[in-house]
This record gives sequence, structure tokens and C-alpha cells, in this order.
Amino acid sequence: MFFTFKIFKKKPRVYTKIESHIYGIITELLKVSSTDINVDELGGKYYLSNEEQHFKVTILSNDYVIRLTNTHDSVAEKYDKVFVEDVLKAVKEEKHRRMEVVYDSITNSIEKMAERLHNRLIESNEQDKSVRRLETKEVKSSKKAN
Repeated sequence: MFFTFKIFKKKPRVYTKIESHIYGIITELLKVSSTDINVDELGGKYYLSNEEQHFKVTILSNDYVIRLTNTHDSVAEKYDKVFVEDVLKAVKEEKHRRMEVVYDSITNSIEKMAERLHNRLIESNEQDKSVRRLETKEVKSSKKAN
């Protein structure tokens, strides 16, 4: 007997036209380095702000509400849970990526400072040794003179 098993694949989520448009706006904002990302994890609020483009996004994860604000309008709508979770996933991934970039930059700076300090200590030790050699030579030569 042959048994066939259906492999349950999660179908890719198909967004409505408005959801696709909003997702596109948010992902484009995330690509721009001048977009600030602020998070209030406890309150379930996520904020994107791009002052250059006068555009802000507020995501209220507990209520599944997304508010888009520009200089002329502000629109807040409640969306499907899965859609908001997908948007939040993109925001969190970008926030994490930016934090890694900052972390790598700080780590790199610390490593360079440590290397410079190490080299400076080596130079200082070499200078101390040469000064000691000079001092011992002077002491020996002054003893011979007496």
C-alpha cells in the first residue's frame, strides 16, 4: 500500500492592493538611512520618521493599526494581524541590521584604538630600554673616570 502525504506548505500571503502599497512605502522608508527607527517594545509601538521627506509611520502592534503621516494628511487604519506582523518583521530586521552596523563600527574602532595603544606601548618600552642603555653606559664611563 502506498500512502501519500501532503506536505503542508504555508501559502505566501497575498496582500490587498492597499496593503501592498503600504508595505512598499514602509520598506522604501527602511532602505533610506535618514529614516529613524524608534521602538517602544513594552507599549508595542514602532515609529519610523524621515524628516527629509516629512513622513512618519506609527505601528501599534497590539491593535494592528498603522498610521501614515505626511505634511498634509494623517491616516490610521486597522489591518490584518498577519500583514502587521509582516510589516513589523521588516522593521525589526532593519533595526537589527542597523544595530549590527553600529556594533561592528564600534568594535572596529575599539580594535584600532587597542592596536594603536599596543604599538605606542611597544615604542615606549623600546625608548625606555635605549634610555636605560645610555644611562648604564654613562654610569660605567663615569666610574672609569673616577
